[in-house]
Amino acid sequence: MAITSANQLELLQTAEAVAREKMIDPDLVIQAMEDSLARAAKSRYGSEMDIRVHIDRKNGNATFTRVRTVVEDDAVENYQAELTVEQARPYLDAPQVGDEIVDQVPPVELGRIAAQSAKQVILQRVREAERDRQYEEFKDRAGTIINGVVKREEYGNIIVDVGRGEAILRRNEKIGRESYRPNDRIRAYVKDVRRESRGPQIFLSRTDPQFMAELFKMEVPEIYDGVIEIKACARDPGSRAKIAVISYDNSIDPVGACVGMRGSRVQAVVGELQGEKIDIIPWSDDQATFLVNALQPAEVAKVVFDEDASRIEVVVPDEQLSLAIGRRGQNVRLASQLTGLDIDILTEEEESKRRQAEFNARTKLFMDVLDLDEFFAQLLVAEGFTNLEEVAYVDLDELTSIEGVDEGTAEELQTRAREHLEAANRAALENARALGAEDSLIEFEGLTPQMVEALAKDDVKTLEDFATCADWELAGGWTTANGQRVKDEGILEPFDVSLEEAQKMVMTARVMLGWVDPTELEQAEVAVETEDKEAGV
Repeated sequence: MAITSANQLELLQTAEAVAREKMIDPDLVIQAMEDSLARAAKSRYGSEMDIRVHIDRKNGNATFTRVRTVVEDDAVENYQAELTVEQARPYLDAPQVGDEIVDQVPPVELGRIAAQSAKQVILQRVREAERDRQYEEFKDRAGTIINGVVKREEYGNIIVDVGRGEAILRRNEKIGRESYRPNDRIRAYVKDVRRESRGPQIFLSRTDPQFMAELFKMEVPEIYDGVIEIKACARDPGSRAKIAVISYDNSIDPVGACVGMRGSRVQAVVGELQGEKIDIIPWSDDQATFLVNALQPAEVAKVVFDEDASRIEVVVPDEQLSLAIGRRGQNVRLASQLTGLDIDILTEEEESKRRQAEFNARTKLFMDVLDLDEFFAQLLVAEGFTNLEEVAYVDLDELTSIEGVDEGTAEELQTRAREHLEAANRAALENARALGAEDSLIEFEGLTPQMVEALAKDDVKTLEDFATCADWELAGGWTTANGQRVKDEGILEPFDVSLEEAQKMVMTARVMLGWVDPTELEQAEVAVETEDKEAGV
């Protein structure tokens, strides 16, 4: 095939037809044609030559040119496409490095193989342009709801026609056992849009909690206008969901607005979610109040919050236990997802028994160690003393404020408590040394003799051993395995060492050993503090 006047206009017509079909810029198609013709020309004139092709956008004339670039004398690498300043003088009046010499060359005649190669180049460039167009169109639609038509099903995954592209709804993103047939209309949440080698991949979801939030935004004008905000949502797809809302207008009830007249608004969302039951609860900045709301319809008698462990204990009446937990733990699981807290649910009877056991254990401790009678030991526990350290090192005034305790009795109590603690420290230290604990670890600030003993029992015997520990190995934590939360016991967890304290001690040890630059550590701490302030922590 030769580029002659007979097919010059045909180039433009072909470019326009392809661009119209693929919905891309015609100029991109023409550029692809120019590249393919240039590649074919190089195979004719030599691959080392810099051959360029320009197609006139008006009449379709294709111009073939050879370009040579002027370079430094010692920089010539390709003699077919580069030449020195001296070599360029016959072609240019005052040649300089960077100048280009352009010579027109005769059009090439494409053989069958060359024509096929040119066609492949054009198709490849057109596909790339089409992918770029699709990605640019859909990348900003992530996090929104999209309507489409089911095209086909592949291994349980649904391929959806979304207009100018295709999207995929994976089988684990479908609600329950819902099924679709070709040409069924479908509404889904755009979970992610990624650019991949085979083209942009649009991933849909009908199980994501944000799908429910976006549906409410469509059904409730107050949410769309920003008067009501969805603060959190949690779902057990196809079964039950919880959504927390807050109103910034005191005259508007957020729950009532989301429910709608006779439940019209919430029923529209329920219908889209295949009958999923939705609990709409008011949001509260107070975590305890919010949790009480989240556990509805169960009634809560008392809430005990543990800030260090990010756990919360909820005490409910005995007859409310099954309602609070829900079918297969559904109610408490959704409440936990909604609040971001680990929740322990106890009945009033269970809590009473546990508190009585704690009271008895502390009473026995004070009786055995401080040599007190039962009444006096119970009196200390009732006044809020939970361990020997509190008795030994509390201000003397706090002990004398207890009815029946004079200054002499208070001093005697503290002396007995301190003597017992010092003896326990000596025993723990001796045991730690016997296990092989070195002075570098024993003398490390922040570690008690009992902590050093526990570390030595776990084969952490030097400061270097301690510095290699992860914070969760010391303080403990939770991991998820096979969908179940598993407790990781920490070496120092019995001593109430928090994750932040463990992290700080480990980093201090690394600085002392020269593993970490103190300046970098200070910068990291400043960055963390800045992030916390920006996040409002």
